[in-house]
Amino acid sequence: MTKDKTTARDAAKTSEPFASDLLRGHTDTIVLAVLRSHDRYGYEIYKVIRDATGGEHEIKEATLYATFRRLEKDGLVEAYWGDETQGGRRKYYRITDAGRAVFRRAVADWTATQRIIDTLLNLKGNPS
Repeated sequence: MTKDKTTARDAAKTSEPFASDLLRGHTDTIVLAVLRSHDRYGYEIYKVIRDATGGEHEIKEATLYATFRRLEKDGLVEAYWGDETQGGRRKYYRITDAGRAVFRRAVADWTATQRIIDTLLNLKGNPS
C-alpha cells in the first residue's frame, strides 16, 4: 500500500461525522435560528442545539456566552432577566429585527455556498 492510500484511510478513520470547524463559523447564525421561535435562556439554547443534532454538536459554554455578548453588542439580540418563581433568575435572549435580517442573509449566503460546493463536488472529469 502506498503512503497516500494509508494517509487517506487513516484520515477517514479519524474524521468526525461532520466538519466541526465549519459549524464553528456559523455559531451566531445557529443561535439566531434557535431564538427565532421564542425567547430562551442560555442553557436552554445549549440544550436545543445539542438535542437537535442528537448530541453530535455541542457549543461549549464559553463559546456560547461569548456569542451572546457579541450578538447583544451588535444589536442582534436583547437580553433581559426573567422573573423566575422557582430557582434562580435566568437571563433570557430575544432576537431583534436586525438579528432576523442578519439570520435571513446568513441563510441565503449558506444556501448559495452549499449550491456551489455541491456543484463542484459533483463535477465529472473531462475525458482527455
